[in-house]
Amino acid sequence: MKMSKILSLVLAALMLVACFASCTTPDAGNEDTTAGSDASAELAGTYDITMWVSEKEGVATLTQKQIEAFMAANPGIVINAKIEGVTEADAGSLVVADVATAPDIYCFAQDQLARLVQAAALAAPGKNAAENIKNANDAGSVAAGSVAGTLYAYPMTSDNGYYMYYNTSIISEEDAESMEKLIAACEANNLKFRYALENAWYTASFFFATGCHSNWSMDTEGNFTSVDDTFNSAEGLAAMKGMQKLAQSSCYDSNADIFTDAGVIITGIWNAEAAEEHFGANFGATDLPSFEVDGKSYHLGSYTGNKLMGVKPQTDAKKAAVLSLLAQYLTGEECQLERYEQFQWGPSNKAAQASEAVQANPSLAALAKQGEFGVPQGQIHGSWWDIAKVLGADAKAATSDADLQTALDEYKTTIDGLFQMTDEQKNAWGVIGNICDTNWDTDFPMTEEPAGTYTSDVLELKAGQEFKVRQGASWEVNFGVEFNGANIVVEKDGKYKVQLVWDGAQGGTVTLIEVTE
Repeated sequence: MKMSKILSLVLAALMLVACFASCTTPDAGNEDTTAGSDASAELAGTYDITMWVSEKEGVATLTQKQIEAFMAANPGIVINAKIEGVTEADAGSLVVADVATAPDIYCFAQDQLARLVQAAALAAPGKNAAENIKNANDAGSVAAGSVAGTLYAYPMTSDNGYYMYYNTSIISEEDAESMEKLIAACEANNLKFRYALENAWYTASFFFATGCHSNWSMDTEGNFTSVDDTFNSAEGLAAMKGMQKLAQSSCYDSNADIFTDAGVIITGIWNAEAAEEHFGANFGATDLPSFEVDGKSYHLGSYTGNKLMGVKPQTDAKKAAVLSLLAQYLTGEECQLERYEQFQWGPSNKAAQASEAVQANPSLAALAKQGEFGVPQGQIHGSWWDIAKVLGADAKAATSDADLQTALDEYKTTIDGLFQMTDEQKNAWGVIGNICDTNWDTDFPMTEEPAGTYTSDVLELKAGQEFKVRQGASWEVNFGVEFNGANIVVEKDGKYKVQLVWDGAQGGTVTLIEVTE
C-alpha cells in the first residue's frame, strides 16, 4: 500500500476520534473537518437524520433544498432528512424534556442555550469548526451561542432586536431622535406611542441607556452562580425617570404588536410587513431615540438576540461529523442569504450582512443603526423576566422619586433572593396569570398529593382570565394547554382549584376543578 494512502487512512481515523470527542464533551483542542473540505469524502455513507426548523411556511421546503445542495457539494454523503416545523421559542423546552428522542439538529432561540447545555443536549463544534464559526459571524451571535467561553451552537440570525417605526408625516428625521418630541407629536395628533414597557426585554432599554447592566454568570454545566446587576443605582433611578415620562403620557400604549392608531412603535423585523402596510407612504424606520433626565441626554439601548442551530450529541462518530458539517453549511453565508431573500431573516454571517440586498433593507438598516447601542442578550436566569417587567408598571404608577426608588429596592431584593432559593422552592409548582387581582406577577402555591399531582387552594376566577402553572417561580418548566403551551382561558366565573398531573417530563394535564358550596 502506498505511503500516501496509509497517511490518509490514519488521518481519517484520527479525525473520527476527534469528532467523537467533540460530540460528547466541550472542545478539548480536537482537529475536525469543515463544510466542503476534502476530508468529507471520508464520511461517505447514507445517514437518516431528524430536524426541527421554524414552523414558518416554506422554511422546511427551503431547508430540504439546502440539504440537497450540501449533498451535491459533498459527493458520497447521502442524507435522508425528516424535517418538522417547531417554533424556535419552544424547541429548547421540548428537547430538554426528552433529549433521547429529540431531533439530531434543531433550531432554537438563544435564551434556551443554558438549559440545553445543562441537559447535555448540545454537541460543541470542534476546534477548527468553532474557529471558522467565530470568524464568519458577528460577535453578538457568537456570544449568544457560548457558555463559559465554549461555543455550543451555530449562529443562524442576528435579527432578534428592536428599533423604531414612525409616521414621517408628523415626525421629521431630526425629531425622531428625541423621545420627548416623539411624545409631543403623538399627543398633538391623537396617535399612540407603542412601547412594551411591561415586558422586561424592552424595559431594559432605559437602564442600558443610563449605563446599567445585568450580567449573569454560569458554571460550565450551565448553572447560574451569580449576577452583577446595577439597576438599583443612581443611574437606574435616572432610567426610571425617563421611562416614567413615556409611561405616564396620554399617548403611551404597552401593546407593541398591533399598529392601530400608532404614530410611533418600538418593535422588530417580525413586524416589518405590518409596519410598511400601516404607515404606507409615511413609513419611517430608524434607531431608538434619546431621552433627557435632569439635564442629561441618554440614547435608548436595546437587547440584541439571535436564533441558533444545535446538534445533538451522537454515539456514532461518523454521523456526528456529518451533522457538524451539515450545520456549518446550513448556517453559512449562502444559506443565510437564501433565508433572508425568502423570509427577510437578518443574517449573523458578516459577509451576508454586507450584501447589497441586506444593506438596502430599511428595517435591517434601522436594526444595524440601533446595534451601536445594543447589548447582546446573554444567558439570563428565567425568573429575571418576571422580576424586571414590573419596573415599567412601577414607573407608570409612581407619584414621586421615592416611589421609583422603592421599586428599585424591591427589584434588588428579589434578584438577590434567586440565589437563596431552597431545593424545595425550586421544585415547587404554582399558578400564575391575570387572576385574583394579580397580573402575571404572583405564584399561587400548589400542594403535591398524591405523588405527581399538584393542586392549588380555592381560587376565585373570572371568565376570560388566563393562567398557567410553572415550576420554581420560573418559566423554565411550565404547562398551559400543553407543555410550554398557550395560556389556559377561564370559561366562566367561579371558584376553582387548579390541578396539574405531571409525569416529571413534558407530559402533564392541567384541570380546573369547580368548587361548589
